[in-house]
Amino acid sequence: MRNQETRVRGIAARAGGWSARHRWAAVGIWVLFVVLAMGLGSAAGRVDVKDSDQMGGETHTAARIVEEAGIDEPASESVLVQAKSDGLKATDAEFRAAVGAVVTAVEKTGKVTGVTSPYDAKTISKDGRSALVQFDMRGEADTAGERVEPVLKAVEGVQKEHASLRIEEIGGASMMKTFDDAFGDDFKKAEYSAVPVALGILLVAFGALVAALVPVALAITAIIATMGLMGLVSHFQPMSETANSVMLLVGLAVGVDYCLFYLRREREERVAGRDAQTALRIAAATSGRAIVVSGVTVCVAMAGMLFTGIAEFEAMGLASLMVVAVAMVGSVTVLPALLSLLGERVEKGRVPFLRRRRPSGSTGEGSRFWTAVLKRVLARPLLAAVVAVGALLAVAAPALGMKTQNLTLDQEFGDSLPIVQTYNRVNEAFPGGSDPAEVVVKADDINAPEVRAALADFRERAISSGASRGPVEITTHDEQNVALVYVPLVGGSDQDKAGESLDKLRDDVRPATLGRVDGVEAPITGQVAGNKDFNDQLVGSVLPVFAFVVVFAFLLMLLSFRSLTVAITSIVLNLLSVGAAYGILVAVFQHGWGASLVGAEGVGAIITWLPLFLFVILFGLSMDYHVFVVSRIREARLRGRSTRDAIQHGVVTTAGVVTSAAVIMVAVFAIFGTLSMQSMKQMGVGLAAAVLIDATIIRGVLLPAVMSLLGERNWYLPKWLHRLPDLTHDESPEAIASTVRDGERGERGEPVGV
Repeated sequence: MRNQETRVRGIAARAGGWSARHRWAAVGIWVLFVVLAMGLGSAAGRVDVKDSDQMGGETHTAARIVEEAGIDEPASESVLVQAKSDGLKATDAEFRAAVGAVVTAVEKTGKVTGVTSPYDAKTISKDGRSALVQFDMRGEADTAGERVEPVLKAVEGVQKEHASLRIEEIGGASMMKTFDDAFGDDFKKAEYSAVPVALGILLVAFGALVAALVPVALAITAIIATMGLMGLVSHFQPMSETANSVMLLVGLAVGVDYCLFYLRREREERVAGRDAQTALRIAAATSGRAIVVSGVTVCVAMAGMLFTGIAEFEAMGLASLMVVAVAMVGSVTVLPALLSLLGERVEKGRVPFLRRRRPSGSTGEGSRFWTAVLKRVLARPLLAAVVAVGALLAVAAPALGMKTQNLTLDQEFGDSLPIVQTYNRVNEAFPGGSDPAEVVVKADDINAPEVRAALADFRERAISSGASRGPVEITTHDEQNVALVYVPLVGGSDQDKAGESLDKLRDDVRPATLGRVDGVEAPITGQVAGNKDFNDQLVGSVLPVFAFVVVFAFLLMLLSFRSLTVAITSIVLNLLSVGAAYGILVAVFQHGWGASLVGAEGVGAIITWLPLFLFVILFGLSMDYHVFVVSRIREARLRGRSTRDAIQHGVVTTAGVVTSAAVIMVAVFAIFGTLSMQSMKQMGVGLAAAVLIDATIIRGVLLPAVMSLLGERNWYLPKWLHRLPDLTHDESPEAIASTVRDGERGERGEPVGV
């Protein structure tokens, strides 16, 4: 019987068909899922990544020792008292009076403890022009930024009384407050503005309010559900605020994209004369399948971050994976139900001055612009491929000299904040004083004579070796048998020189002193050490992450298209796209070429975590467009078109939706490029540039040129691979339409089949 012979196969097609027939049930199940996920997640609460799990190596060991000992290290603050002229010295009466006024003022706030005068602690610079008043904030270090304002105002009051001196506060709490005030709202504005930007672009793309709202609504509900799931999952894999921001960014991008693919195909079939039911079934079997293939591929790419061994990356990877999976499921289930419920009402809310847009491919003509481009590309595919590859390699070339490092405070924020200038002045007067190395010494008996002798020897050798100019401070916690040794590193904010000082401490000073005492652990942590350990762990994870993502993406493409050629070209084209994005990053942020155009500065380096993060994110997101375009080309080829005609049809008819999706992604990512932090600018510019390149040069020029050159070899699958599972589930619109008609006849009691 015909209805059985042409029964639509594939998860997406079956899910779409069921949802369209049981639309209220599908919508109700989705709403229930979102509400339950959010409710259960809120009830369970979210567990965030601990400091001891953030890093690997010695930094992790040190954090674990401190955590297990129950030592709560307070937020330390310093007040720099510095003469503005060379004539005034720390020994002068005016200088001493200012120091005394600072000590009195901060003590009076009642918010601090352990105030020490530079004359007692010997924190006076070599030239005698600068001194540090040091103290700790009362209460937990994590919330010290919320309590530091009275102290800052007290210091400002002393500054007003001593015009010949600079009196400035810096430390963990004051930096926390400054950054929260300066950039907390910045991040929120970026996240909140992403939705209106996406909605505005969709309004232009569809010309109707309802049609534009549907993808945004699906993306937002997917994000809400994932936020709840993150709370539940965090009890097994801790999450973080960074993971939350990345999840929102990725969720909005893929959620809108998937709905856009589906909705545009349904409208295209409607314009081509299909009835509502048939149009939905065709969209489910074609675009729905492309969404599933793309979604699974993106999930695999995001899973690559789980192989880094870095808790923050694992949290980002898992959160991104979950939101992509939820958005994918929503797009192939509740979206068909919504479209079935809305019917023609999806065109409600026409936007004035925007003509009703006919979906690309609805009349067979497609995009005029891309038709013109494709005509030239397919006329000379070899030339087009050579020019495109040459251009991409030229753009990617600067990436060969990429330098990665964790950005220092002045690199991250430039001179946009007064506290950055204070940071530089402290480092100049007291090299390494603002970011000292911290040696966490754990012993069976911290007061044993041999341990005390080793600590004293370590303090002496740290200075005599040239690793530090002092002062080296030691704080002993007798009950926990732990000592904390603070060593200002020579080099200060110069990461390379400070790294050399750290190596001296770890490789020379420690083995010759603390390393000679049995039963003593002495991991060295701190800002510089943390950066080094993070870099080492990240470098070690590059190969397994790269191999996992590439191999599994290759296998998914092979199984989904049953073509060895398509699988190989997909990987190569995506790598070219990522390489070009790296090149742009290095050119703009490392060399400073055109940095002013994006409101950036040439900081001389790319932040350490970004290359691997971009690789995983971009490799996943690039598959969105690739799967969508290649699926349409393959569909046209199976319907009898020549390979050349199928390429032109597939690229041209998907040009509208790919362009709209790319514009949304570029706009959303570019918002993060407007933030004040250089690391966020780098992420935003890198993502936006890669998506733009991917949607234009890669999909519009290089892909059709390469496929045209390959011809029938595009569909090559060796005989020994024919035993692989068949996940293609190809359906032609005609077969689906026939299935729908036969189903309708069967419901009326008419004979079905031949």
